[in-house]
Amino acid sequence: MKTDEQKTSRRTFVKQTTMLAGGLMSAPLLSNAGYFNSVDDTIKVALIGCGGRGTGAAVQALSSKQNVKLVAMADAFKDRLDSSYAILTSEDNEDANVRAKVAVPESNRFVGFDAYTKAMQLADVVILATPPGFRPIHFAEAVRLGKHIFMEKPVATDPAGVKKVLEAAEIAKQKKLNVVVGLQRHYQNSYRELYKRVKDGMIGEITSGQVWWNNDGVWVNMRQPNQTEMEYQMRNWYYFNWLCGDHINEQHIHNIDVMNWFKGAYPVKAQGMGGRQVRTGKEYGEIYDHHFVEFHYADGSILNSQCRHIKGTYAKVDEQIVGTKGTMFAGDGNLVSKGKVLYQYTPQKENEPDPYQTEHDELFEAIAKGKYKFADAENGAKSTMTSIMGRMATYSGQVIEWDKALNSGINIMPTTFAWDANPPVMPDANGFYPVATPGVTKYLL
Repeated sequence: MKTDEQKTSRRTFVKQTTMLAGGLMSAPLLSNAGYFNSVDDTIKVALIGCGGRGTGAAVQALSSKQNVKLVAMADAFKDRLDSSYAILTSEDNEDANVRAKVAVPESNRFVGFDAYTKAMQLADVVILATPPGFRPIHFAEAVRLGKHIFMEKPVATDPAGVKKVLEAAEIAKQKKLNVVVGLQRHYQNSYRELYKRVKDGMIGEITSGQVWWNNDGVWVNMRQPNQTEMEYQMRNWYYFNWLCGDHINEQHIHNIDVMNWFKGAYPVKAQGMGGRQVRTGKEYGEIYDHHFVEFHYADGSILNSQCRHIKGTYAKVDEQIVGTKGTMFAGDGNLVSKGKVLYQYTPQKENEPDPYQTEHDELFEAIAKGKYKFADAENGAKSTMTSIMGRMATYSGQVIEWDKALNSGINIMPTTFAWDANPPVMPDANGFYPVATPGVTKYLL
């Protein structure tokens, strides 16, 4: 997710960032009815969070067929914003059309914790791509200001954040604001075709599922001299729960969400196990390196979920859903019953749509046509809550119930956002952070 090189082609850059991804009151104003109403038909976009995923999302927005311009950028760190801007405008970017759509003067490049609201006020659409902990704050502000929104998953890191997103999602619906969440499997042709057939009953009633996100893990940013604790944690955000929510939330949400989507429901409780067996260094903050969760749905069906970040182990990122008459294998793109293939998805040989691009193509088409088509925030929040519930189960060893967890008020965010403020979790004298211990750590008493 680090993108320091400025000489990166659009194609290579977008491929890398999307594969790894894994934070209004000015004219032209979008009406409360959700209609785009610019005099010159230009859809103005603000990018909030200028890391790899944010920069990739900006490229995808500018690559849509609509008359889109990037007019504002915001990030907590100036070097991240500068790097993103350099990539978007570099002559080495082979897509001159994307470069031509970047119109962000120095005065519209905002830095700091409050940069997001300044950038939002200049745009019609906002892209929210900061570390997930900031998503509830940024989403609520974008909705308050009446903006259409693309926001990356997950949409929160704690139950209080999920509640905030759900509340703002209701207001977004009332204002008819299009909201797309970066759970891109919803925009992938193979999943869409499988979903149609599962809902038509081809594999019968869903009884169970298995989902995986097992791989080597992601980047680490080591502590640098003279960094405050707040800056260090934000630079190394993947390893702190207030920013990331653990990899069960930041990455594995994709797979968990598939079960929720196909099931048309969310689990009512969860129990599981996990730990920190290999990634034990202080640079890995407080998160686990493996989780296994058993999610229970109201009708008795069960989802077995596993995610692991351990090098040299079996890698698998996939979903399998079992019904009374057959099984869906998402990775294979098929539905199978007793060894017989009931349906096989066949991709287009050369022009299979990129779901990361499709998200933006469909969002900006709806905005340009003044249509209200997308309300992803509620599902994004509830699938985020599912992942958080799983983390609470593995960290504590307790059975975690949905209603109690969602309404618990648990809030792990800082009370003050400033470079000299202490984050919610602090290191000991040796630089190590407290780590949850099953049987000792407790959430819902």
